[in-house]
Parts: sequence; structure tokens; C-alpha cells
Amino acid sequence: MTRIAILGAGVMGGSLLSALLRSGHDPADLVLSERMVATTRELAEKYAVRSAPVGEAARGADIVVLAVKPQDMPGLLAEIHETIGSDTLVISVAAGISTEYLENRLPANTGVVRVMPNTPAQVDQGMSVLSGGRHCTTEHLAEAEQLLSTFGRVLVLDEKHQNAATAISGSGPAYIFYVTEAMIEAGVLLGLPRSTASELVVQTLFGAATMIRETGEHPSILREQVSSPGGTSVAALRALEDHRVRAAFLTAIEAAARRAEELSEGE
Repeated sequence: MTRIAILGAGVMGGSLLSALLRSGHDPADLVLSERMVATTRELAEKYAVRSAPVGEAARGADIVVLAVKPQDMPGLLAEIHETIGSDTLVISVAAGISTEYLENRLPANTGVVRVMPNTPAQVDQGMSVLSGGRHCTTEHLAEAEQLLSTFGRVLVLDEKHQNAATAISGSGPAYIFYVTEAMIEAGVLLGLPRSTASELVVQTLFGAATMIRETGEHPSILREQVSSPGGTSVAALRALEDHRVRAAFLTAIEAAARRAEELSEGE
């Protein structure tokens, strides 16, 4: 079985760990680093996996997952530089950190894969976008894809598209949660109990997303099917257009992409 070291016990590190165990990975082949001592020990005890200092965790691992915040990456790379083997695959889930940056701070010819996951990975509905570095082989990409597919869907793209993917799927859950919150508040404003409004909104969003996936229809077609002439949906959509909500979303997602680019440039 492949030995995997997860360096970082935050949301993504913990999500990957739990997904690997649910998929049948042997706990004996998983190790967490002790950079975040309290959180790491809590996860290690919860899932009965081993924890170790960073260098020890990385040493001998077939795959090393870098799951720390971007600002913590320089220190982490310095710690593991001497422990990365010639055949080790390094997978980074840190936003804005390029494969070139990682390759320049790891042993020569290290295979590196950059990943942009998102938080629905916590419920096995994640969207992960993978990009391989200069020394990344087809086998490396396949390994990374198999690993990330344990908690959702995976798409392989050229690295030049990573900022766009960050703006769409990486930050995307925040937009959906924002809209969900607004719809629930509208229900409360209209006199519904908050719990009832929440159930109505969440199931409606889930059902709508499922329709898009399963029917394969363009969202505009599905929207038209709901929008009877002179009906309630048309009245609501007219109000959204009057408030330039579509334009606001375009502007917001462009802003997210620009920020992702700024983070990359500030490596």
C-alpha cells in the first residue's frame, strides 16, 4: 500500500485523511505531521493514525501532501527538503503556490502536483483541480487523481487556469453559502420559521444542482422551464436583473481570480 504523509491538519488535511480511511486505506500507511500539535493529536487519536515531527513524517513517504497555509509553506519546505526521496510525489493544496515555487525549493527533479480543492470535500462532494509541474509524469498525475477522487470529482488543467479554478470552485462554496443565507433570510422575512426556511432553501439548491448534473441541460434552459410568462419566477428574476445581480457575480469572481493571481505573484 502507498505510504502517505499529510503535512498539515487543517480542513483539507483532515478531510483527505478521513476520506482515505473511508475508502479503505490502511491507517498504518498514513502519518500526520505535528506542526499543529493539538489539532494533529486530536485527529491522530480520532482516526487511530500515527503522528510524527515533520521531517520524520515525510521521510520514506511515497506521497507527501502539503496542506498548510501559503504563508507557512517556506518554512515547511525547508524542513522537508532533506527528507524527500527521489521517487516521492509532492502534492500541494496551498492556494496561490505555483509548481515552479515548490520545485525551486525541493530536491531537483521532484514530481510536484498543485491542487485547488474546495470545502465540500468534507462531505465527499469536493471539486479538485490538478496541475502537474515540470517533472510530473503521467503516473504522478494518475496517483494524484486517484488520491483526490476519494473525496469528490477531479479535473486536470494546465496550471495557467488555476487562478480561474480558484475563483470558480475554490471560492465557489462561499458564494453558494452567501446566496443560501440570503434566501433563508427572505423566508424569515416572509414569516416562515427559520428551520422551515432553511429546509426549503437547502433542498431546493440540492435539487437544482442535481437537475443540472443529471439532465445535462444548460442552466438557462432549466431556468426557462421554471419561468412561466407573467409568473412569480419571472417577477423575481426581473428584480434580480434590475439589481444587476448577474453583473455583480461576474465582478466578484473576477475579483477572486485577481486576488489568486496576486497571491501567486507574492510567492
